[in-house]
Amino acid sequence: MSIAAKLATAASGCVAALLPQDCLLCASPSGDGLLCSACMIGLPRLTAERCPVCALPTPASSVCGACLKRPPHFDATQAVFRYEFPVDRLIQSLKYAHRLASADFLGRVLAQTAATCRPDLILPVPLATARLAQRGFNQALEIARPLARGLGVPLEIDRIHRRRDTTPQASLPWKERASNIRHAFACNLELTGMTILLVDDVMTTGATLDELARTLKAHGAARVENHVLARALKE
Repeated sequence: MSIAAKLATAASGCVAALLPQDCLLCASPSGDGLLCSACMIGLPRLTAERCPVCALPTPASSVCGACLKRPPHFDATQAVFRYEFPVDRLIQSLKYAHRLASADFLGRVLAQTAATCRPDLILPVPLATARLAQRGFNQALEIARPLARGLGVPLEIDRIHRRRDTTPQASLPWKERASNIRHAFACNLELTGMTILLVDDVMTTGATLDELARTLKAHGAARVENHVLARALKE
């Protein structure tokens, strides 16, 4: 570790000691962490038995029927949590309350699941122009920053973007989301033979990630993996 890095770590520790914080979820003292240890343990993690392609629960981690019947353009999905309380609150605090401290915490959690990954490029799912202007930041990008630093992999934020603003996916019925996002992305990169790691906060139907993976493979990507914080379950 460099001298500058050691000084920064020491300064951070001093600040944490002088300014202890309360847990975001239960308001108990949490030291220098966003959550206390009890709330960390209680987060709803996905079980290991899930489809390796879309991360929905399956017996013995087999590929689910939907992915067998209609294979998506992405090759694999890693998800950490079920999208339910209190994970939904953490993600919403980032997206709608601009609590960017949540992004660093969530990004570090995601990085733990990707420690063995060796992608060529990390790509946060691009946000629509109007939505980016309204929110002021892209939550997927903020989550991807700690992941990219931890893996030492380039983070692409400029040359893959949304070519048009679409209706927010969350406001649409599940069956309409694929058609809403179709042909929404543009890519100005040559990706031949590359492995791309896509980062997003929540995967619901997977329509956005599927369309983005389709675009990337049309530009030569050999493999596309999704790494998301939370997976919405159909039930």
